[in-house]
Amino acid sequence: MARRPNFLVILIDDLRFDEFGAGGHPYLKTPNIDRIAREGALFERAFHTTPICSPNRASILTGQYASRHGIIDNVARDAASHRLPNYHLELQRLGYETAHLGKWHMGNDGGPRPGYDFWMSFDGHGRLYDPKLNENGTYVQRQGYITDIMNEMATDFVSSRHDKPWSLFFAHKAVHPDAEQAADGTFRMDGYRPAERHKDLYRGCVFPKRPNMLAPEEVVKQKPAWAEAFELKKSERSQALLKAIHAGQQEEIRLRAAMMASVDEGVGMIFEALARTRQLDDTLILFLGDNGYFFGEHGLGPERRFAYEEGIRSPFVVRYPKRIKAGSRVRDLVILQDIAPTLVQLAGGRPQPQVQGRSLLPLFGGRKTGWRKSFLIEYWAENAMPWLVGMTYKAVRTARHKYIRWVNRGRNGELDELYDLGRDPFEIANVIRRPAYRAVRERLRRDLRRLVAEAAGL
Repeated sequence: MARRPNFLVILIDDLRFDEFGAGGHPYLKTPNIDRIAREGALFERAFHTTPICSPNRASILTGQYASRHGIIDNVARDAASHRLPNYHLELQRLGYETAHLGKWHMGNDGGPRPGYDFWMSFDGHGRLYDPKLNENGTYVQRQGYITDIMNEMATDFVSSRHDKPWSLFFAHKAVHPDAEQAADGTFRMDGYRPAERHKDLYRGCVFPKRPNMLAPEEVVKQKPAWAEAFELKKSERSQALLKAIHAGQQEEIRLRAAMMASVDEGVGMIFEALARTRQLDDTLILFLGDNGYFFGEHGLGPERRFAYEEGIRSPFVVRYPKRIKAGSRVRDLVILQDIAPTLVQLAGGRPQPQVQGRSLLPLFGGRKTGWRKSFLIEYWAENAMPWLVGMTYKAVRTARHKYIRWVNRGRNGELDELYDLGRDPFEIANVIRRPAYRAVRERLRRDLRRLVAEAAGL
């Protein structure tokens, strides 16, 4: 029997699609992460379908849309997260040794979940320095920077002797700031904190302004659904939260980049450990984020929840030389639900009927026939940010267009949005009312109804 691959999934919290070197960041240096892309494939159009932490993490693990697995927001859902049809359960049945290392964030309880032979996590968002970790059911107080601690634990895991193929889900706390989250989903931000050795890294560097970094009064001319949210954002409570993390400022972007330095160091440590133990080319390495992030595009920040490209696009690079040609670029529409069926198939199994993602193996080999032409994006309004009340939406994206349906805004779709991404990649001009786009609008509305029904299993 041919040797089955090991699986290493490296998940970064809140990392947007261009926050690494190979993704196009203007000054952030990530040579080890870039190596994954250089020796494997960079998926240029990989997407989150509910672009916030808890729902999207559940979608990665189950291969399902949030409307099916039920984790629809960041409110504590401890019990539900114990019942997820996690792909690691299937890998265990297929003879894999499985491990979860890092942030769970589907429920605030950091204790072990089904599907893992080894477990390390923490309650809620955890702490960047001196974290209390749950290690196989026992809380242990650790000293130091959490990224460094987890890098060492991940390196130890991949270096140790394994009698079976293994799967490690390595979920960093970076680049999320320290935060305290209440049971209703609201939270207090304490700010970004790089490792001490990196605190002055990239000092003075500037992230260029993108064309869609517009003032709110300009945004609402094309996106009237945002008028109330922008007014609420002016409140004292909202402004205090934004100030705590330098939201929309160059310092926020710089601090996030500095936090990524220790993440990249860890990827280098893992590469070295895999090479030293002769496992490197037998291990599929996948690097991605759990949702996007806005640096002020469309007047938004610190949001990540919305269907514009900065919110839904994910970094997504994969190295597995036995199936993927080095230096590949893939432009097909990929969603993070595709991870679970891909790994199960590579492990020798068959994805269960409830899985809604599709195996990426055809794309690994360059075959594209019959691949998806569109996908659903869905979000349910929550209380995490005081200005987000009522911002529920459903959206559909194709290779060329995007249609956003605001569920609780306006009447009969009067505030909906349509973008021609071929002509307007920064989603500045809402063409929903233009006669030339009537046929496109009606086609996307039909497609959205179909996708919503399929996602819910109707």
